[in-house]
Amino acid sequence: MLVFWKQNLVFLAVPKTGTTAIEGALAPKAAMVMRDPPQIKHAPVYRYRRFFKPLFVQAGGKEPEIMAVVRDPVDWLGSWYRYRSRDDLIGHPNSTRDVSFDDFVLEYCKGKPADFANVGSQAKFVLDGDGNMGIDHLFRYEDQNLLIAFLEARLDVTLDLKRLNVSPSKPTPLSPAVAARLREKRSIEFEVWDMAGRQSLI
Repeated sequence: MLVFWKQNLVFLAVPKTGTTAIEGALAPKAAMVMRDPPQIKHAPVYRYRRFFKPLFVQAGGKEPEIMAVVRDPVDWLGSWYRYRSRDDLIGHPNSTRDVSFDDFVLEYCKGKPADFANVGSQAKFVLDGDGNMGIDHLFRYEDQNLLIAFLEARLDVTLDLKRLNVSPSKPTPLSPAVAARLREKRSIEFEVWDMAGRQSLI
């Protein structure tokens, strides 16, 4: 999470959407940088509203706008899958080293997935407890030019994003049947990504 107090903007860091690169580029400009623990760095909108928003309103008498980035659900899962295939997780319950991408996605579709596929939800990150959009400015990871243009204009900076925290290279083929299952069981993830694509919240 990055807080830009003077610009009245809070950047919520959805995992696996390039937020480490954005943090690296914008941390010097931010009034507050929440790096640790992960529950704070990657605080979803409901946690932000419960713990941080009241503090900011009380301290400054204003309610910062919130922005976030979401990623194509299949690519987002592919990034998690590759990230959890790294060498230091071999033998750990989170490891995907010996799991196919199809099996990873099928496990993710379950109500309570095994550890290796328990990666949360982009939709739950940006929706409030009533299922309503809680983000003022929602961008697609794939629309980097639009995201960068917004940040440069809002924060009066020039950005040169460098890829950081890159996942290992590993193929992520997804069969049509599993892709259909993902869309059926996790349709809300695709709905949120579509919302970001329409840019109706900017």
